[in-house]
Amino acid sequence: MAAEYGHIALLIALAFACVQSIVPLIGAQTNREWLMQYARPMALGQAVFLIVSFAALSYCFVVDDFSVAYVAHNSNSLLPTIFKFSAVWGAHEGSLLLWVLMLGLWGAAVAMFSRTLPLEMVARVLAVMGMVGVGFILFTVFTSNPFDRSLPSIPTDGADLNPLLQDFGLIVHPPTLYMGYVGFSVAFAFAIAALLGGRLDAAWARWSRPWTTAAWVFLTLGIALGSWWAYYELGWGGWWFWDPVENASLMPWLVGTALIHSLAVTEKRGVFKSWTVLLAIFAFSLSLLGTFLVRSGVLTSVHSFAADPERGVFILVLLGLCVGGSLTLYAFKAPTVSSAGKFKLLSRESFLLANNALLIVATLTILLGTLYPLIVDFISQEKLSVGSAWFNTMFVPLAAALTSLAGIGAMSRWKTMSGKLLIAQIAGSVMLAIFVAAVFPLVYAGEMNFKVAIGLFVATLLIAITFRDVWVKSKGQFRRLFKLTMSYWGMVFAHLGVAIMVIGVTVVSNFSVETALKMSPGETATLSGYDFKFAQAGTRQGPNYIADVGVFEVSQQGELVATLHAEKRRYKVKGSMMTEAAIDAGLFRDIYISMGEPLADGAWAMRLQVKAYMRWVWLGALFMSFGGLLAILDKRYRMRVKHA
Repeated sequence: MAAEYGHIALLIALAFACVQSIVPLIGAQTNREWLMQYARPMALGQAVFLIVSFAALSYCFVVDDFSVAYVAHNSNSLLPTIFKFSAVWGAHEGSLLLWVLMLGLWGAAVAMFSRTLPLEMVARVLAVMGMVGVGFILFTVFTSNPFDRSLPSIPTDGADLNPLLQDFGLIVHPPTLYMGYVGFSVAFAFAIAALLGGRLDAAWARWSRPWTTAAWVFLTLGIALGSWWAYYELGWGGWWFWDPVENASLMPWLVGTALIHSLAVTEKRGVFKSWTVLLAIFAFSLSLLGTFLVRSGVLTSVHSFAADPERGVFILVLLGLCVGGSLTLYAFKAPTVSSAGKFKLLSRESFLLANNALLIVATLTILLGTLYPLIVDFISQEKLSVGSAWFNTMFVPLAAALTSLAGIGAMSRWKTMSGKLLIAQIAGSVMLAIFVAAVFPLVYAGEMNFKVAIGLFVATLLIAITFRDVWVKSKGQFRRLFKLTMSYWGMVFAHLGVAIMVIGVTVVSNFSVETALKMSPGETATLSGYDFKFAQAGTRQGPNYIADVGVFEVSQQGELVATLHAEKRRYKVKGSMMTEAAIDAGLFRDIYISMGEPLADGAWAMRLQVKAYMRWVWLGALFMSFGGLLAILDKRYRMRVKHA
């Protein structure tokens, strides 16, 4: 009966969402407080029944209820319990229910943590989120119901979860990524609510800002976790491939980054109002576009779900309604939106505007590279692919310019500043950046590498300017550091995270080394100063697989560095083969070993890699996420404000 309870709970949540999307909005438009009061209990009720629905599906997986078709297709009695739980979102139907659950939780969070917000604003925000909830719950119920029974013939056992997904990465990556995706619905709802109320003021920007930052933090962590998962699980040491689905998560992140900066300017100076609204609309629209690309079946990706065209059409209609409806509303309300202040060419506003323009150009570049093959295929039925070389050529220069401008914009002054003052403030940082960019490649690799030099220049420039700005604002006194706002410290850590990631990406892309070779037990290979000894081969019995295990002893200058175990697994149910890489992680290098196919006489195809500064990529993401968290904790976001 758990499946039926889950289905009923989903339908009740739909009823709550319908009331939430209509009644509070009528109250806000007619100024009837008793109708607006429905917003919070409806949002909380929707969230509660979505939790019940999700818990029911989870129970079906844990108890091996193979009468539920979705469970039968994505689980097996031999599957470890922890993976039975994560299998809930391991395919289309369950992951969509997770998406809807996240939307309900975001709505509940707004309902609970918006007590200092005017009731009229809360009613409109939750009504807009209710409308989005109605669309996606209908999508789940009518095209992707995870509670459908496989009657009358119930399989004795399940088809098993995709072996690629039987990993810790599935437990943490999708929920975190979805929290980011869906979180931008809050920024979208705030923007639409402000348009409906005709009040695009500092209060709106201030209250929208922490919710937008929270979504951005989750999306940052989700992308980083996906990169980390791909790195160790796919077996060849990659961490970013410009895959269409990877691009689908990067695009809303870029627009979300622009939105955070634009909200700051709107709050501080009362400018960029129209720009900010459009960014909020586009951030959520790109999240919906990513959902469409993953679930419509229009592309082939290791990350995508196989889905029928009916589902793609449904999401496309939702995307059209959200984008078309919001842009139509914006077109009617835009003439009433005016900016309160003016600024000069040399000012913080100008630098932030330039940063945002570059972020949008970078997003459009990725969007073009992702959608162009689909457009060509639709028009001419020709298969075309856009490779990583094109994305790197187009995106990397924009990223370098963005990193350079980030620090300059943060330390510049509002309204206006002189060119002489700007040069005086950045001159020392520029000289230090030039020195590091020139010396590091020579010391590390013994030769000049201009790609590395450029990456290190922009990263060092951002770090140096950031630390100088902290020194100036604290007046060189340690005790004054604690008087700087949490929002400011959030910016500092986020910018340092960008710089750390740029260093990691630059070095790992240019100074990593690898080799593919044949090795037999007892043989030794040398790579980048490390000796890899294939010590022995054996087998291991897992809960639902059998693994060939290679034991490797890695030494440097005769001293043992690590003993690593690489595996080649064969899963019993589907007979799928999976590579489990052996990795010795370090701050300045990763040693990476993966086993290929077995060869004659007990030999194996091997791939050995030494990846420089790999951990800096994810360390940078952690710094950025921590910075976002600090910004959310700024006390002014908990102050009661009134509309102007």
